[in-house]
Amino acid sequence: MRTIALQSPEHRNLLDVIDKLRSRGLGKYVDLPEIVVCGDQSAGKSSVLEAISGMTFPTKDNLCTRFPTELILRRHAQNAVKISINPDPERSAEEKAQLRRFSVDTQSSEPDIGTIVEKAKEAMNLSETRKFSTDVLRIELCGPVQPHLTMVDLPGLFRAGNRGQSAEDALIVSKMVRDYVKRPRSIILAVVSAKSDFALQEITEMARELDPHGLRTLGLITKPDTLDSGSDSEAAYIRLAQNQDVFFRLGWHVLKNRDFKMRHASSNERDEAEEAFFSAWPWAALDNKYLGVKSLRPKLSNVLKDQILQQLPSFVQDIDIEITNCRNHLNRLGTARTTPAEQRRYLFQVSRDFTAIMRAAVDGEYNNVFFGSSKTDEGYRRRLRARVQESLTVFAENVRQHGQNKIIVDSEDEAELSGRQITRSSYMGEVKDLMRRSRGRELPGTFNPLIIGELFIEQCQPWDGIAADVKSDVLRIVYEVAKTIVEHVAVEETAERILQVINTAISSLGDELDSEFQLLLPSRAVHPITYNHYLTDTVQKIQEDRRRHKLREGFRTLMGDDEISPVDQNVYMNPSALISQLEDHTEVDMESYACSLAIDYAEAYYKLASKRLIDDVSVLAVECRLVSRLPFIFQSDAVFGLDDEETLRLAGESEYSTSERRRIKEKLAVLEGSKAELRRLNVHHSPACPSSSPYEDKITEDSTQTINEVEVEDRDSGKMTADQTQDGQVETETHVDSVQNDVSSGRYHSETIDLSFQQDIVDDFECAPSRVKKYKKKKKKNSVADDGQRDNVGHSLNVVNLAPMQPPTWSD
Repeated sequence: MRTIALQSPEHRNLLDVIDKLRSRGLGKYVDLPEIVVCGDQSAGKSSVLEAISGMTFPTKDNLCTRFPTELILRRHAQNAVKISINPDPERSAEEKAQLRRFSVDTQSSEPDIGTIVEKAKEAMNLSETRKFSTDVLRIELCGPVQPHLTMVDLPGLFRAGNRGQSAEDALIVSKMVRDYVKRPRSIILAVVSAKSDFALQEITEMARELDPHGLRTLGLITKPDTLDSGSDSEAAYIRLAQNQDVFFRLGWHVLKNRDFKMRHASSNERDEAEEAFFSAWPWAALDNKYLGVKSLRPKLSNVLKDQILQQLPSFVQDIDIEITNCRNHLNRLGTARTTPAEQRRYLFQVSRDFTAIMRAAVDGEYNNVFFGSSKTDEGYRRRLRARVQESLTVFAENVRQHGQNKIIVDSEDEAELSGRQITRSSYMGEVKDLMRRSRGRELPGTFNPLIIGELFIEQCQPWDGIAADVKSDVLRIVYEVAKTIVEHVAVEETAERILQVINTAISSLGDELDSEFQLLLPSRAVHPITYNHYLTDTVQKIQEDRRRHKLREGFRTLMGDDEISPVDQNVYMNPSALISQLEDHTEVDMESYACSLAIDYAEAYYKLASKRLIDDVSVLAVECRLVSRLPFIFQSDAVFGLDDEETLRLAGESEYSTSERRRIKEKLAVLEGSKAELRRLNVHHSPACPSSSPYEDKITEDSTQTINEVEVEDRDSGKMTADQTQDGQVETETHVDSVQNDVSSGRYHSETIDLSFQQDIVDDFECAPSRVKKYKKKKKKNSVADDGQRDNVGHSLNVVNLAPMQPPTWSD
């Protein structure tokens, strides 16, 4: 955050830009840094504005604020007043235009604000039934003694309804004030009347809720003259002003406004009466920087300036985010679609985008932003190829693990069997019965080839269910991904209609996929067919494995060992017994031999067919009939063939979309125009160290010289004490520059410059002739700190001692 001096051209430019953004309606989309003046009705808010600006505001008891009032004060050589109304963004275009034409002849430098307010109420159509408005009355006041300051005055809060204001009106006002106060960039100027208990005033309750740590609230106590001298109430409000009972980071301030007797007094008379009041006990015990309007003006200017500078980086970032959101929304809405040509052009765009993303999904190239991150569930759900591959992998595993109807085991102990397992002897019995019923002209010891088909058909019965599962799963994936793509590339109101067309095309592909599955499933085949030599290889391997198993069992029985050791060893055995073991495993029953051989061939064929099924379902069915054809289901030729009626049905635009596009374009124009204005500032890129509030900045002890006392005679206020450098008498302007430079360089320390005097110096030097009458030089040197460093320095003339900050607390 860079440093900008009070009342400098940079300071004015900073506030002007923010005010311009506010008048454009940026506050509807992004929170703006601003000071909002709020408090209960009759708390003295209007008198506060009057004291700060010097204008006369209506303060009649029966005349309360009915709408937000933006008070813009700027220092200028000439007096000027400009009145306008900033319409609420929710107003219609016609109402906005009418309110923007509102103007009041303000040739006088002190216009009648009461008359202006009444005319504004009339322009806003306020009446007995509609008493409050969210339109903003803008009062721009320029003059040689005005500070650079902008504030928004809000209607006063009240609880109970009466004849003039209902309970419903109270809720309207409360919501309006809450909407301003809850904005995190708003500085809350909470006006509290000393006429009533602090804890009972509604603004205190709202501030507690919306700024619980008191970080952005500045308390302002009014009507201190109504307190009985020496009373507990007076003592309580003095403690409040000292930031003791209720701590605010920005502190408290006290104003004494005009009472009824002084209602016609001039601004100077009002200020003199205020100074006289605060010069008496007990208020004289307080530091002047917490009292009176003279110190309040620079305090508010500094608070607002620092808030803007501090919030500017995040402020610009929020605008950028909103601009991106607007552009994305406009891209989703597409161009206007009121004519058949525009509607067809929109469908071509959707077709092109859908085809490109679907092709990428099919190819497994996930570079498009649509696919997101693979680490998220949403990102994975959009990856078509990955999900199809996963589904087919599960399908292959299911065929291998659960595709065989009966699993033949060599164990003869049926107690050890589970699920689909069956002993070989039991299965051979079933096959023998089947062979007897299917016997043809085959010789004994052989089998009818058709028996293989029957055994195979029985074994692959689970395949139908497994295939149906993978088919439905792949189709579900395709429908889901297609729906997500359409929702990504098309407007919401057209997405559903376009998706109907795409789903119809996917359904047609699903029918072809189903037909392919019917052809591939072996349950529909006439008889097994293969020319793969792995069939005989597999049969021989099955038989060899079975013989090896039986030989192992025979040798184990012969040797009497549970396990055959793989290590070389001498073994003694009876040759006759060995021959007997080998003879026992020679099949002499021709029927059993044929049955066993048929089972072996059926098992071998099943292994070949299961592998073929996995590949055929993956390639011929899923890939060729469905997945590879997805990028072609909504191509431009399909759009080109639509007639005007069908084009209107698919791409026609509702009134909502038309108004939404208009709204987003208006919002984008405000955001982009605001960003262009902010580029003029070029301050959010400037490095600097943040400081505390400007009227609480300090300079440390590591300086070389104190500030010497000087007497300045002002044409209005007589003699006042200030500080000067040791160089003696200098011209006034040179003296101020010297003070500013030395403050910035860290040469001054330990002395306090009163804020009210600072502002007088600035005002006098810029607006009226002043002269330095006499200087009393008092030289005094202090030691220089070893490191030669200094704390963060505030703004030019705002240098005061700062006590350690207390933790934010609220108390009753």
